[in-house]
Amino acid sequence: MNFHEEKKMKVKKGWLAVQVGLEEEDGGFQRFSIPISYLYHPLFQNLLDKAREIYGYHTNGPLRLPCSVEDFVHLRWRIEKENVNPSRHHHGHQLTAASLSFHSC
Repeated sequence: MNFHEEKKMKVKKGWLAVQVGLEEEDGGFQRFSIPISYLYHPLFQNLLDKAREIYGYHTNGPLRLPCSVEDFVHLRWRIEKENVNPSRHHHGHQLTAASLSFHSC
């Protein structure tokens, strides 16, 4: 898929396109759509800070995240799991970046 085809792909309202992958990964970068609410999650904010350090603020196209696709899928699963079971916040088991051990995120 070239850049012009990618640009034509619309993201539904309330969602954001991101590009995930590491230079050394075989599959290269993959595009995902995520809810904008992820931007406020502490785990995702750590990933955004890392992206800012590596890529800077200005990018062309989707937001690029320096994380392996496998780790990103796991991160997304953890955020979704937390959203489905919000009672975890009330019992002192809030998910933190330290509780995850991503090798690339």
